[in-house]
Amino acid sequence: MYLETEGPQKRLSRDAVKVWFISGTIENVIGFIVLGILFYLDYRFSWKEWIGWILIGIAIISVLAFVWSIFSPVLLYKSWRYDADEEFLQLKSGVLNEQHQLVPMTKIQSVAIKQGPLLRKYGLCTVHIQTMGSSHSIPALPKEEAIELRNQIAQFAKIKEQES
Repeated sequence: MYLETEGPQKRLSRDAVKVWFISGTIENVIGFIVLGILFYLDYRFSWKEWIGWILIGIAIISVLAFVWSIFSPVLLYKSWRYDADEEFLQLKSGVLNEQHQLVPMTKIQSVAIKQGPLLRKYGLCTVHIQTMGSSHSIPALPKEEAIELRNQIAQFAKIKEQES
């Protein structure tokens, strides 16, 4: 049996790009600091030559990852879609490997909202959905929209949950 469904249409907040860019920049700066410390220790203590080559390889990979982290937030934002109705939660995401997920409402066990410091600064939340066998997230939704979606999913899935 093949199920015909229209793809999800709702988008994340445009501020998701800023949050993902800032988050990626923080991660890269920390990584470069650690790498710089390792290069200094290699120079200072004259570690074996192969350690220096490994550090150079890691540095090259880190620079490539940094370049990717500049472009990936925009690409992720353009690829992310979600939707919820009485039967399914639909999720579509992925830049290189596109994923389409249909989560039956009858399988959803819990739904929660989470908000870290960066998301809080921009008034965004992440909606986390748990099923018996997996978990799913819808990142970077405006807080009011996230609360509304959480309540809608809980109603469709018949879940009683207190506000986080």
